[in-house]
Amino acid sequence: MSDAGDTVHRNLSAGAPTARPACPFLKVDRGELTLMHTDLVAALDIGGTKIAGALVDGHGRILLRAQRATPAQENGESVMRAVEETLGELTDSPLWGRAGALGIGSAGPVDASTGTVSPVNVPGWRDYPLVRRVREAAGGLPVELIGDGVAITAAEHWQGAARGHDNALCMVVSTGVGGGLVLNGQLHAGPTGNAGHIGHISVDLDG
Repeated sequence: MSDAGDTVHRNLSAGAPTARPACPFLKVDRGELTLMHTDLVAALDIGGTKIAGALVDGHGRILLRAQRATPAQENGESVMRAVEETLGELTDSPLWGRAGALGIGSAGPVDASTGTVSPVNVPGWRDYPLVRRVREAAGGLPVELIGDGVAITAAEHWQGAARGHDNALCMVVSTGVGGGLVLNGQLHAGPTGNAGHIGHISVDLDG
């Protein structure tokens, strides 16, 4: 996971007061993210350096972790095998039966409307059908896809630095640069799951 993501996950794994809300699982619907409540949620964070997976409970505690290096310069199937190996550590756990859904935060751009990804730092994936492939590997579990910056923003708004704020921009600075938006108290992913993904922006064309 990204350095920013690791910070969020360390905060979550430390536990949370019981007064905090149950774990929100994110579902993209016409550009907005709605919430589903489950016992456990499986998570995949796919970046240009590493692929991380986890099983997370309703208070944000990480009960199981898995990780592989991303073979970013290899072909698309090699990258997918690393995803399947990471996911396999989760599905082999006795806890897997409690997972009600699986969320993917992927380096972008992503297209949540089609379930495909085209990460700029993973050239073997162009319009890659990630949601379909992960759903197959997860035994048909419901799968939702958003950009990794939006996923980080969801965590920060739930339990981190953006908690209690109606409007926020959260950034990921790792192998790539990305972000996500909270607008009027709601996480906003946009129609494809990329809203707020600021990426690399030219500030000074001669700089």
